[in-house]
Amino acid sequence: MITMTSVEAQNRFGRLLDAVQREPIVITRNGRTAAFIVSPKDMEDLTNARASRSGAVADFEAWGQRAAASALPAAAELTDQDVLRLVKELR
Repeated sequence: MITMTSVEAQNRFGRLLDAVQREPIVITRNGRTAAFIVSPKDMEDLTNARASRSGAVADFEAWGQRAAASALPAAAELTDQDVLRLVKELR
């Protein structure tokens, strides 16, 4: 990943636009990261990954609710240590 200062980014904006097509660029200001610049393709990939992750989280939460609804009452009394012991016994 290329790193450049905000002053370099301003002074070499055309080069920045060309370079970001090859890899993301970190822009720093006063020695700290101020921004990341990514290509439209990278941004699309990031957006798709975020949407996919949100869907996976929603699916997992729905599964958790179904599992809780179908669990036996005794399951609520199990401690983390009980669960670990049971898992080790089943291996």
